[in-house]
Amino acid sequence: MSTETSTWAHVCALEDIPLLGSRVVTADSGDIAIFRTDGDRVFAVHDKCPHKGGPLSQGIVHGDTVTCPLHSWKIRLESGEAVAPDVGCTRGFDVKVENGQVLLKA
Repeated sequence: MSTETSTWAHVCALEDIPLLGSRVVTADSGDIAIFRTDGDRVFAVHDKCPHKGGPLSQGIVHGDTVTCPLHSWKIRLESGEAVAPDVGCTRGFDVKVENGQVLLKA
């Protein structure tokens, strides 16, 4: 039986994250990048590319993918997995929008 101790933490208003942009939140597990797509979907992943640790928050968002600014690896925001032919994964985090506010499971 799992003992779930995580709670939802308020991060910011959705409008505080630019379309096709991100916002970085510092957590005990490291920096988390929260992305907003052009369709107002939000995703949260560890702010390190699985390739060389590049800051994904500084990458280019296109669709539900971000391109790492260091070596152009494409990472699926929903799963944190690299797009083939690259292989690797960055940790994802639960995130949601309620009443225009972004909440992160911390």
